[in-house]
Amino acid sequence: MVKLIEMMLQESILTKDAISTLVKSRPPKKISFANLIAENMIDLHTVELFLVKKIREGIITLSNLKKIDGIDIVPIIKEVAKVLRVEYVDLDEIEIDMKLFSRLSFKQLVKYNVIPIEENELNVLVVFNDPLDMVAQDAIQRLFPKKPISIAISQPKQLDQVLYRLETHESIEGFISDIRKDLAQKGNIDDDDESSAVLKLIDAVLKSAIKVGASDIHIEATKKSCVIRERVDGILRQSFTFNKDIFSPLASRMKLLANLDIAEKRKPQDGRFSSTVAQKDFDFRVSTLPTIYGESIVMRILDKSKTMIKLEDAGMSKISYDKFSKAIKVPYGIVLVTGPTGSGKTTTLYGALNAIKDVKDKIITVEDPVEYQMSGLQQVQVRPHVGLDFATALRSILRQDPDKIMIGEIRDQETLRIAIQAALTGHLVISTLHTNSAISSIDRILDMGIEEYLISGSLVAVQAQRLVRKICTHCKHKTTVPYTLLESIKEYLPDNPIFYKGEGCKECGHSGYVGREMVSEVLIISENISHMIARGISTKEIGEQAIKEGFVSMFEDGIKKVLEGITTIEEIYRVARL
Repeated sequence: MVKLIEMMLQESILTKDAISTLVKSRPPKKISFANLIAENMIDLHTVELFLVKKIREGIITLSNLKKIDGIDIVPIIKEVAKVLRVEYVDLDEIEIDMKLFSRLSFKQLVKYNVIPIEENELNVLVVFNDPLDMVAQDAIQRLFPKKPISIAISQPKQLDQVLYRLETHESIEGFISDIRKDLAQKGNIDDDDESSAVLKLIDAVLKSAIKVGASDIHIEATKKSCVIRERVDGILRQSFTFNKDIFSPLASRMKLLANLDIAEKRKPQDGRFSSTVAQKDFDFRVSTLPTIYGESIVMRILDKSKTMIKLEDAGMSKISYDKFSKAIKVPYGIVLVTGPTGSGKTTTLYGALNAIKDVKDKIITVEDPVEYQMSGLQQVQVRPHVGLDFATALRSILRQDPDKIMIGEIRDQETLRIAIQAALTGHLVISTLHTNSAISSIDRILDMGIEEYLISGSLVAVQAQRLVRKICTHCKHKTTVPYTLLESIKEYLPDNPIFYKGEGCKECGHSGYVGREMVSEVLIISENISHMIARGISTKEIGEQAIKEGFVSMFEDGIKKVLEGITTIEEIYRVARL
């Protein structure tokens, strides 16, 4: 970075006065392209042209762009591709042909920093980290003697991620070879041989997912291959890519484990199995769905050891924690936790139950499914096929003399109406609802056909929440944020804020993030807000009143976590709205 700035000074693109202005500002600002652009000392287009020129001259490589903060490097890489007359490839959007990798070793890929991605009748398309590296080009061309190679470039971070996946793939190459031998010898592998290669492959897939803390495993048949992806910290990332012939035996064995019909490929199926992985017990919920290229198999990983969840460990800010803790300790009323699928609502509900359960109280839950078994309360599993839905179960629960009730999800008016009646007759009801914010929950309940006076009399509090990824501590470093972005959130920022990001390393799978943290907002239904709901006042006015009473929005809560160095602004914008 410093070297590049010195070059700009030598070429009179920058002046020493501009640098001096940054240094002399109070406090001094970091000498970076982002700050120079923000202070109007240079424009973005000039920076882009300069970087393209230096890459073309071989003075810097595409990898050097990863270290430049506050600038989108994709337009620069696309311009480099245009200048060098090579192809730009978005590796996240293209399906890699796995047959090509059988002709190269992983060591060769790493040595030359390349990825062969596609072969056609005329050439082989290869992504190079350095498109000017003639030694690498000659070496790769020798590996494909019958066809000329066509050079492409991509984002360096994407190339690193693909190589990281291939390194994992390399470790189970023996299992793949054994599966093909089994297929050749037996014609199928739907036997009960516990030592079969496909079982070893499944075990490796499960271990890989659990090691990185994945919540779901996706096994998908595509046009050219079998792709396995893991949802880590709420984001899907590819972990393995196999040839298409591996999908059928893999899918059949997964169905056998989950007690599903292996011959049925036209209808969706659901099942479940348990397994011990790395000396820990896990439950796996399995769902299959027919697709045009085969099937999509998704496994939800349920860690039995995560049963005892403490509310204070859920990641709430002190303000949200204090408000929510107070709300769940009221003797009667409804407390709602809202957010989209995968926002940690169930975790919060279990945390709340842990916080309030007492031997003096009868606590009953109705869930679909019962994900974690807890002592000290009665848990009911919904079974719609035998007529036991949420509403039916809730009516029966009220005849069981409960003190506190947890409903896994309120899906319809009937369930909501029974829950409100329970709250009005002296029970504490905790449940979830699908809404985008705490205040919009009031509109959602009204849309479900519930009268204003019932809402105002029963609703105690609403917590809306999301999960944001935490910055990896192994590659965390200070960064700069584009000026336009700073301007849009300046009301939430102190003077001279410091921001951080993860550069990406092996510890975080080159994502820059490890783990998740909650951002939330808690709307307490005060006496004033209760009267406003009863009178049919708009949610906009209710929101204004809530702010007067100390309501902190989810976005503001997220910005506080950014300033604490826990997450990034990009993450907050991904999950919350200003």
